[in-house]
Amino acid sequence: MATDDRAGSFGMKLDPADFFRAKLQCEIDVMEVAEADPESLVIVDTRRRSSWDHGHIPQAVHIPTASIPSQAHGLVPAGSQVVVYSWGPGCNGSTFAALAFAELGYSVKEMIGGIEYWIRNGLPVETAAGVAKSTPDALVTAHTI
Repeated sequence: MATDDRAGSFGMKLDPADFFRAKLQCEIDVMEVAEADPESLVIVDTRRRSSWDHGHIPQAVHIPTASIPSQAHGLVPAGSQVVVYSWGPGCNGSTFAALAFAELGYSVKEMIGGIEYWIRNGLPVETAAGVAKSTPDALVTAHTI
């Protein structure tokens, strides 16, 4: 029996161009977030409290993924462009968070790379001690910070 490489497990055919076009509408790069007008989006850290305390993006709002349905409307104004992040590429917490915001009717994008690639790009991280930057990892970014 011949199979179509584009057929999913349910026999649905997926056009790769359509998939990647849709994916790009739902994701945002770390540097695009860093270079955006801070007033143009609401950045939401979706990790647990201990991870938030360890370090987060300055001006981010902390809403753990499980709390989004109950807290989003009180912390994120309706009509906002929301950007969610979690730890990094090995974590899908921000995917679940993006889905939760989308189900609430928000325009949402997932920041690919998460806080891991934010830090590896030498961008500022806030803790109780203040805001600090690390040296950019040359293997990750070609941007001058």
